[in-house]
Amino acid sequence: MLIVLLLVAAALSVGVGSAAIPPERVLAALLGHGDPVERAILVELRLPRAVLALAVGAMLGVSGAALQGYLRNPLAEPSVLGASNGAALGAVVALYFGLAQWHPAVLPAMAIAGALASLGALVLLAGLGREPLVLILGGIAVGTAAGAGISLALNLSPNPFAAMEIASWLLGSLEDRSFRHVALALPCIAIGMALLAFDGRALDALTLGEDAAAAMGVDLRRTQTRLLLGVGIGVGGAVAVSGAIGFVGLIVPHLLRPFTDRSPSALLWPSAAGGAALLTLADVAVRVIPATNELKLGVVTAFLGVPVFLLHLKRERRLW
Repeated sequence: MLIVLLLVAAALSVGVGSAAIPPERVLAALLGHGDPVERAILVELRLPRAVLALAVGAMLGVSGAALQGYLRNPLAEPSVLGASNGAALGAVVALYFGLAQWHPAVLPAMAIAGALASLGALVLLAGLGREPLVLILGGIAVGTAAGAGISLALNLSPNPFAAMEIASWLLGSLEDRSFRHVALALPCIAIGMALLAFDGRALDALTLGEDAAAAMGVDLRRTQTRLLLGVGIGVGGAVAVSGAIGFVGLIVPHLLRPFTDRSPSALLWPSAAGGAALLTLADVAVRVIPATNELKLGVVTAFLGVPVFLLHLKRERRLW
């Protein structure tokens, strides 16, 4: 079902937009035929946007599932450890000081550096191998500090246009993305997902507690290090091209958990597929919802996520 949903979401992302293009002409344009203008719209605008929506959604979904399994906390997502705010702060610094204009790779590099710096600060505060509650509290502190840095950048912005650019980026969007952004984000997302997927069995063992997992041969320090690096690199690369997008990593694991055996390893790849489908469909929605300006993707995911999460919480609250 998730594979079918992914295919439908990808087809809608490529085929739906402000310019109406019939399906047969979409296929012709993707094959290199047809009208040059339609081919440019599909290949240069919609196709990279669809690829990024799938990749970013998958990264957010799998990171939410991994963190909920590791921390044994149903509210865990990348922002809980401060990774999302740290990545956003790194990108804001690049925008604030004009570093993003030097080279296209500077923005994702600064976002990844911000995410890893936040996770490094978390390790200094909480230490490696500590219990989940310590990590959550430390992550809240680090995320709050990163959020304060973003607010400071907006407050001290040298001109209103710079502040508007930062604020617009923080709302999250995949508008006007190209294959250059795809080339920058995909390696980071692939590395992050590989690191998180590597620890599926360890996450299953951790459901029995740290002592039991250690007795079963799980190296808690290595598991935590891979988890932090996977979240930092993957989420940093995703945030660099999409901006701050919330709720995907939080709600997708909750929606899919009843269809699995509820073990963390069984939820990783379904959450990746579900996150990809959800973000892609949300990106399609921002194009078809009538508005003077195109709605920001982060706003739509928030409006979609809150009622879905509250409804699911009411129904499933006794299962955690």
